[in-house]
Amino acid sequence: MGAEEAAPCRHAGAPPQAIVDSVSKLIQDLGGESDLLGRYGLTTGEYRAALPAAIEGLRGSMSASVADRKEFLAGVFRSMLAGGFIDRVESPKYGTDTVYRLTIDGYGDIAVIQKGCPDGMHSSVSWSAPGWARETYLWWLCDSMRYEPGEHIAKGVNRLRQRFFGEYPDTVSGVIFHNHLCGNGQRRCPKIVGAARAVEVPPPCLYIMPDRQDHVSQWNWEGGQERFFPDVLLGAFGVSREQVPYFTGHIGFQRRGGSLRTTITSRFGPGRATTFRS
Repeated sequence: MGAEEAAPCRHAGAPPQAIVDSVSKLIQDLGGESDLLGRYGLTTGEYRAALPAAIEGLRGSMSASVADRKEFLAGVFRSMLAGGFIDRVESPKYGTDTVYRLTIDGYGDIAVIQKGCPDGMHSSVSWSAPGWARETYLWWLCDSMRYEPGEHIAKGVNRLRQRFFGEYPDTVSGVIFHNHLCGNGQRRCPKIVGAARAVEVPPPCLYIMPDRQDHVSQWNWEGGQERFFPDVLLGAFGVSREQVPYFTGHIGFQRRGGSLRTTITSRFGPGRATTFRS
């Protein structure tokens, strides 16, 4: 079983790595095709000099902008507010870390830190849990099709594990992998919920992280850690309170001998789960 088993969803029609490598080589080798370049009014030197900037421009135009990502997540929280699942939402201020503050009367505040693809260090390591938050979550808004969703998640969890056992003072309560691609033709999702949803997309992949503990060899290895927010978030996506455990995944660590192991389990319905261990 590979790292793609960390999530049940798959990209539809994502090309295999061998094809991606061939296309990359083709783009680089075009610099030697002077006749072809001449038809576009380019010399070999001009092509090679402009190639890095052209690639960056293509990447920017093909990926969702930061504003698009913010609007997607803000839309989710507006729907949760309108549906009565949360009582207040405070959006990030310009120029600050992208942290949403969700208030639930009778419980307190939940922090949701917006990040990009989890395999990047900035998206998995560079954050801090606000002191006002009773629970803090990373929300990975990843539209890259370079890896399957589970592979992206596994790479992010590997960085989170280093941080969990490092010198950082804080941890997160869980991580969420979900964006505008989920459930459409590009990223097929097997989660089917019968109830009406406040947001017309499938429930997100949500994984509970462990708390730090001393003098133990396992941290949430069997998934026994409980959190408050999964009931609220998944409820907004049409999952009943009784069904929430069937849609809540977990991340756990285990120390065996001198090595650390990781388990990542995603659940997507009664009796339906997928697990990756490393």
